[in-house]
Order: sequence, then structure tokens, then C-alpha cells
Amino acid sequence: MKVLLIEDTVTSATVVCNWLTNMKLTALHADTGEAGLEMFKHERPDLVLLDIIMPGMDGFEVAKRIRKLEKNHWTPIIFLTARTDEQDLQRAIDAGGDDYLIKPVSEIVLKAKISAMRRMAEMRDSLRTLTNKLEKTNHELQRLSAIDSLTGIANRRRFDGAMLREWRRCSRSAKPLSLLMLDVDLFKLFNDHYGHQMGDECLKIVAHTLEESTQRPNDMVARYGGEEFATILPETNAEGALAVGEAMRAGIEGLRIDHAWSPISQVVTISVGAACVIPPSNGETGIYALIKAADDALYRAKEAGRNRVEMAKGIIRVAGPSAAKIGA
Repeated sequence: MKVLLIEDTVTSATVVCNWLTNMKLTALHADTGEAGLEMFKHERPDLVLLDIIMPGMDGFEVAKRIRKLEKNHWTPIIFLTARTDEQDLQRAIDAGGDDYLIKPVSEIVLKAKISAMRRMAEMRDSLRTLTNKLEKTNHELQRLSAIDSLTGIANRRRFDGAMLREWRRCSRSAKPLSLLMLDVDLFKLFNDHYGHQMGDECLKIVAHTLEESTQRPNDMVARYGGEEFATILPETNAEGALAVGEAMRAGIEGLRIDHAWSPISQVVTISVGAACVIPPSNGETGIYALIKAADDALYRAKEAGRNRVEMAKGIIRVAGPSAAKIGA
């Protein structure tokens, strides 16, 4: 433990430094407020013993500047002074001091005060460590609460939050927002034939491949439910959405995962429904209309034979009388 003594009286400083050494503490001494601040910056002591009356900068000002230098770390400050006025005591505490000892100070009293401050510092450090651990744990819990436990990609909860955020952002910038709804074709047949364990492995591979098909940080692939996935494509027009959807479809087909019982293909495939809209500024209820439009397009892709991408067409109705073209 390093203790910084800021004291201009040589005799008093010598006595106190000897006491500190006897306590097996590292004693640092500065004889002016300015020198004490420089030593504080470089040595970062665990405790400061501070005289009030010194030439130049007094102890009150030194304490205030130490507190500004600390940032997030607390250093106990004990004032040592011959002043006995209660107003000086109040000024010392207001300046950032933690305790106040009247000179002459006995070695026993000083040792007791330092021991008490050391315990307080250790408790504060323990509390800070615990707080940091709790923050890390909370961040990890938040991360896990937003991740699908099977596939490791974003879950429905995270999708909902991202959809709302991107809808608002695209609404402010008048930029298009595209959504893809994707479904693994005839997945029930896959599960029935190969078993649920192989089905889970299939979903993991599909999820990873879909994520690899996106390029930008704000693009998001999420597991929407069961074998259904969703992809948010901010600032992406209809042509771009179709291109991403086709890349995903081709990517899954290119995995060549056996699906012997599928009547449409001997490998696992996906169907994709896409919708695109420039979100209006009059409300967020249009999110549900966009999701429905993409879901309807997905239904049409299945009806048309699966393993294909369909783009929603027509008008998307949002809050009130407003409307926006899908695929515009």
C-alpha cells in the first residue's frame, strides 16, 4: 500500500513517514501542493495524507484537484492540520476529504485511521469488481436472450426489436426496407425420415448459410419459428431483395443436403417470399403489413412449386389512410 504525504513541515513529515514505514507501508512525500499533485499522477497512491496550510496551493485546492484526477477510482484522503475550527472541517469534507485529524497526531490514532480507510478501499474495490462481473453477466444474459438456442442466430425477440428499429430509421431517411421470409421446404418429411437430431443439424447448417449470404452489418437473419427464417434488409430495394433471396435459395440448394423423401428435389431447398416498402412517417403498424406481404409471397412460392423466390406485389396498407407500394 502506497501512502502519499503532502506536508511542508520537514519535522512533521519525517515523523509521519517513519510511522508509515513501521506500518510496512510505502511512504511517498511531497512538500508542496503542486509537487503532491504531480506525484499523485505518476504514483497513484492508495491513500493521501494532506496538510491544509501550505505555501502556494493549500490542502483544500489539492483535494479538489485530486478528485478531478481520479475519474472512476477513489483514493481516501485524510487531512492532517492544526486547525480546529468546525468550518475548516466542513471545508475539508466538501473539498473531497474523507477524514480529519488534528495535529499533533499520535501514531496509534493514525494507524487506526489508515486501517479503517484501507478496509473501506478494499470494500469499494470488491464492490467495483462485483459490479463489473454483474454488468458482464447481464450483458451476456441479454445477448443470450436475443439468440436462438439451436441455431445460434438472432431469435424472434431480437428480430422484432431490429424490425422496429430499422423501420423507424428507414422512415426518417425515406429509404426502402426489404424483408425476406424463408421456409425449409417439406421439413416435416425430412424430420420424419431422418429423425429430429438430423433435423436440428440441418437447421443449424441452413441458418449459418443464410447468415453468410448477407453482406452488411445491419442486415439480419433470424429464426422466425420452427423451420421458418426471416431476413431484414435495410436500405435495400426490391431488386436487391430478390438478389439476396436468390443467393440464399441457391446457397441452400448448393449444400446438397440429402432429402430423399422430398417430391420436389433430392436435396434440401428453401422457398422465399420478399417484400419491400419505403416506410411512411405516420406510424409503425405498417411493420405487420410488411411481414404479412412477405409471408403471402412465401405462400405463393410454395404454391408455385417451392424452391423459388417470389416478390410481393400490390399495395401495403399502413396506419390510417396511407399506403405504399410493395416492390417499389
